[in-house]
Amino acid sequence: MKSKWFKLKKRAVKIRKDGMSIGYIEKKLGIPKSTLSGWFKNVQLTKPKKIQLHQNWKNALVKARKKAVLWHNQQKAIRVSKAKEEALKTYNAININDRNILDLALAMLYLGEGFKKTGETGMGNSDPSILKFFISCLQKNYNFDVSKIKCALHLRADQDPQKVKRYWSQQLNIPIKNLNSFFVDKRTAGRPTYPDYHGVCVIRCANVAIQRKLSFLSKLYCTKINKVAGA
Repeated sequence: MKSKWFKLKKRAVKIRKDGMSIGYIEKKLGIPKSTLSGWFKNVQLTKPKKIQLHQNWKNALVKARKKAVLWHNQQKAIRVSKAKEEALKTYNAININDRNILDLALAMLYLGEGFKKTGETGMGNSDPSILKFFISCLQKNYNFDVSKIKCALHLRADQDPQKVKRYWSQQLNIPIKNLNSFFVDKRTAGRPTYPDYHGVCVIRCANVAIQRKLSFLSKLYCTKINKVAGA
């Protein structure tokens, strides 16, 4: 019994001999791949047509990859936009003038980044915005005198200490004299540093009382949340 596509067989075979793929013919003529595979079982392609078929396959693969990248980027943009909207909704519901909320935010940051085993309040980071937040919280909630802050820099071998000192002094709005020491990682010699990397700045505030309060607050909060969640 002849299939309903049999009348298209000669045309399909001709297109195949012209070096076109089964997928292309399926889309063009609407014939299932299973039927085409049977028809083309004994179809022999010349060497130039085989080369053409392979090249067409490579071109189709490149095109498909470009479409996949475009789709992925579009989906990622949608997800990022949604995340921003959700973050903004949460942010707008927060009273940023509430000192308790600010203290909690500081305590959780300190839990992850702050000194725990030294007898002083401090933390180190390569991100100026995190350290500026740390200083701002100390000023607002503890009336901390910024002039008492001492900083140390941890640098890579090819970085200019004086240049990096000026950078952190400007970023944190503290006197350059407060950046009183630096340490160079000699293991990085011969490996160039990224232009936007300015080392790690370690802030020391010489006040153990703040450290103790933040440590207790973060632990109490974690315990309470874990208990509510049944963890």
